[in-house]
Amino acid sequence: MSTKNNFPYKPNDYESEKASFSYLMSLITIIAGLPLPVINLISTFAFYLSNRKSSYFIRWHCIQTLLLQIFFVIINAYPFARIISIIFNNGQITNSLIAYLITAILFNLAGFIITIYAAIYTGRGKHVHWWLWGDLADLFCREKI
Repeated sequence: MSTKNNFPYKPNDYESEKASFSYLMSLITIIAGLPLPVINLISTFAFYLSNRKSSYFIRWHCIQTLLLQIFFVIINAYPFARIISIIFNNGQITNSLIAYLITAILFNLAGFIITIYAAIYTGRGKHVHWWLWGDLADLFCREKI
């Protein structure tokens, strides 16, 4: 993850706040959708749709947040399904499930921290570019000419 100032232009305060809110949106919906991993994805996608005609800076950060949420849905879907299966089908907790849960919790904690970091720095008008998701956002989001 890096904070870059080499974005094609300097965003104004409105753009910085709006882009920062894309990260905050995913944090806020964690509270509402904690047991259901797809809730964050839906709310982030809805926020992206409402801003898809916004400036390049806002769209780019909405897409980066959306890609991060897709990653977390994939990470969280398996333990969620297994825990529901254990609850309703009297399944057993295995060592592999516990290991996966610990790994998923660590990934989620790291994602929570980098999302807070990105919200703070993006709100200041700095461009936060994550290693994998930023590169994918570059592919999906083109600057309008």
